[in-house]
This record gives sequence, structure tokens and C-alpha cells, in this order.
Amino acid sequence: MSTYDHYANPVAPGTWDIPATGAARFSWEYDDGRTRLLDLYQRGKDKQWDATKRIDWAVPVNPANVMEISEEFSPIYGSRQWEILNQAERDELGLHLSSWLFSQFLHGEQGALTVAARIVESVPDMDSKFYAATQAMDEARHVELFSRFMNEKVGLFYPMNDDLGRLLADALSDSRWDLPYLGMQVLIEGLALAAFGVHRDMAQNALVKQMLAYVMQDEARHVAFGRLALRDYYKDLTAAERAEREEFVIEGCHLMRNRFRAQEVWERMGFDVEECLEFTEHSPVQQAFRTLLFSRIVPCVNDIGLWSEQVRQTFAELGVLDAAKTDLEALMRDDEEIAERLDQQKYQAELTARRSEVDAAIAQGATAE
Repeated sequence: MSTYDHYANPVAPGTWDIPATGAARFSWEYDDGRTRLLDLYQRGKDKQWDATKRIDWAVPVNPANVMEISEEFSPIYGSRQWEILNQAERDELGLHLSSWLFSQFLHGEQGALTVAARIVESVPDMDSKFYAATQAMDEARHVELFSRFMNEKVGLFYPMNDDLGRLLADALSDSRWDLPYLGMQVLIEGLALAAFGVHRDMAQNALVKQMLAYVMQDEARHVAFGRLALRDYYKDLTAAERAEREEFVIEGCHLMRNRFRAQEVWERMGFDVEECLEFTEHSPVQQAFRTLLFSRIVPCVNDIGLWSEQVRQTFAELGVLDAAKTDLEALMRDDEEIAERLDQQKYQAELTARRSEVDAAIAQGATAE
């Protein structure tokens, strides 16, 4: 059966085509390279992993509550619409919200895969080509991982959010080589990384927690790659060129703010869409969530030098300007350590289980004697 048969809203078969623009750039300089970028490339090679083996796919998942979290975290919890739902309807809503959220993660990863391949083609520096090649492999693994999760554990898909699609199209259709970097590595990946982090920390389901933690381990390197490459390039921009990039950031941040409003779910469920959007706009839980979503984007934009009064004003209006003080290096170290701790816990659990099996076999043998 085709994936198209499992979409909550119909999706026309075929491909979504974005016309290619810009040059494929070759470099004949093979010896020069930025040390930090080459170090990141080495880490990208060292940290490759197999989604089939590293994830414990045997862990059961409830499609109506894949993260095993309280209903209080539903975006419309406490609203009029929520109160009139019976438990079966709330479970159905949970399925659609889970499907919608992880579908967006899946589609975003396919976008990242395409952009990584585009960066390999268009970036002028060999060290950037090296690292982007490792990122393309990472993103392919993430698409594999999320698509398997959606097929085996959820069973329902949602189409790509329109706001994500617009930003992807803008980044890929621009002939300037740095725009895919800025759109994907800073804005889309930065927002996804923060969203992964929020849900990783909330999730009580072991499979979901593993999946998000391991993807974040990769994504933290991807955002670092964008910072390093763009910081070097943007310091030499003219005022007009910098203003164009800053306008792209401002528009992109407004699109990203709307990316996680779940409007498609309210429409699919037949709810009062405007009422749901209005409620989530003012919900303290959702306001806190939106603030956390920009915790990776704002300091990165500051770091690469796109920090005009207009950009700062945009972040102030979004209520996220204070995020500029966030220590991105510390967050990246935390992402690495959390993934490694999960590996250690899995190893210890497997070791304990094997010891129990051996002890049981020995005890059974002694009884037989």
C-alpha cells in the first residue's frame, strides 16, 4: 500500500518540483581548509550511526499519545473545544496531533536532505563540501528513521506545512549559494533542533526519546556548520547585501513562528479553526513553547552578524530577543551528552538482561542435576 493512502488530507501523487537556479561550483584547491570546519567534518564521519540498530524499535508506541505525556500538553487543553470532546474524541485528536507533528519532522528532514545535496553542489569551498556530504548522509538517515516511525508506529501522515514549504522553496530557488545555508542550517534546522529538544525532554516513551536524542546529536553539528561557514562569509558583505539577508531572516522567522500552530489538524478535525488558533496564541504553555523554539535561531543569527536594529526589533516583537544570550556551544555539548547517556542506559539494560538469562540457565542446570 502506498504512503499516499495514509495521508489525513489528500496529497496528489508525484513530486514537488522547485526549479534549480545558481551554479554548480568546483574548486581546485584541495589543501586549504578551516580547521574548525575540518574538525566538524571529522566528527561528522566519526558519529555516523545505523537507525536500524541504534533505535530500540521493539518498544511499543501508543499512536494516540506517542510521547506518553499528560493531556495538559495538548495545544487546546482547557479550551471550550477541548471540554466538549469525549475521551474517544480526545484520543483521536491525540493521534492527529502526533501524526501532524512527526509528519512535519519527516518532511523537514527530506527538505534538509535536498538542501545538503544542494550545498555540496553550490558552495565554493572544499571544506564546506566535505562537511555537507556527511550532512547529506545524516539527513538520509533521519528521513529513513522518521518514515519508519510513521509507518510502523503511527500509521497516519499529514502533508507538509505551507509555511515550511514556502521557506524551503525560497531557500532552494535563490541563485546565491549562501541562501540555502541561511534558510536551512540557521532557520529550519535551528527551529527543528529546538522543537526536537522540547519533545525529547518531555517524552516518556523510550523509543521516541531515543529517536529525538540521536537526531539532535546530528542536528547540533549541522547548525554549527552553518554558523561557521556563514560567519566567515557575512563579515565581508556590503551593507546592501547584509540587508537582503536580514530581510530573509525576518520573513523566515515569521513563517517559522507559524509552522507549529497545527492549523491543519483543527481543519481536519472539523473544529472552529479561528477559535483554536486564538486559544493557542494566548495559551501560556504554547507561548512558552514558541519562545523555546527560537532558542537556537536567535543566538545563531546574532553570531553570524545579521543583527541590525530591524532584526532585533523582530525578535523583540516575537518575545524571543533574550534568547540571544543562549550559549550554543553548551547546548550542543548537552545534546551530545544526552544521546551518549541514553546509549549507556541501553547498554546497561541489555547487559543486565543477558546476566539474568545466564543466571536463569545456570539455576535451571543445577536443578536438573
